[in-house]
Amino acid sequence: MYVDGYDLSGYSRSVGPLTVEHDTPELTSWTDTVKGYLPNHPQVTLGEYNAVFDNTATTGLHALVNGAGVKRTALVAIGMRAAPVAGDVCFGGQFTQSGYSAVDDGGAVVVSIPFAGWAGDATSLGYGKGFGQLLHASGAETGVNAAVGVDNDAAAATTRGGYMVYQVLASSNAAHTATLKVQDSATNADDASFSDLASATTGVITVTAGVSGIVAIGASATVRRYLRWQIVLGTATSVSFVLSFHRA
Repeated sequence: MYVDGYDLSGYSRSVGPLTVEHDTPELTSWTDTVKGYLPNHPQVTLGEYNAVFDNTATTGLHALVNGAGVKRTALVAIGMRAAPVAGDVCFGGQFTQSGYSAVDDGGAVVVSIPFAGWAGDATSLGYGKGFGQLLHASGAETGVNAAVGVDNDAAAATTRGGYMVYQVLASSNAAHTATLKVQDSATNADDASFSDLASATTGVITVTAGVSGIVAIGASATVRRYLRWQIVLGTATSVSFVLSFHRA
């Protein structure tokens, strides 16, 4: 569980349901013999996040996520009976945190945080998508990526764009810089088969814990079958981060 550039996994107890749901306004008139419905813009939400309370100054759970009516950039990486790795399913976007409460649970203090869905100014708002694919699991990188990537679950290129979610957890220095981006390939043959996915880049950012965001590409952009993470180091010599891409 990654929120606003912090790894909250060590506090986490549960999250969900992770939901993509369409309202379906009825379009039936008096003279229609068959009822008709039209899917509305989907509602995407994290549901409720439950975690163990920690009041450590500046770094504890309470200091990091206490509040309500706050936009959070969140990413849930879902491992398959193991820690999440590149290619695994994830769920992410920018959500409105609608509350924060702490209660006693048999001697332990537990925090409950409900999420109301996409934030009104979320970068992900134009996409009815929450589920995506993890491209870089939590870990440190010290140089460019020359490895092949991960396959699209649908086994084909897509033509409806998408968005990337990034969570920077640490770097060699709080003032150092780097660029995170997504690259795609039609064949996954080798390093040379990959090139930058247009617009799927953070640009040069300061890489330090507490930095996160979403970059949405065009809604009609082609995304080739295979994807991988990429990093361009500026003044940073090491960056710990999580990166995902969510095809539309």
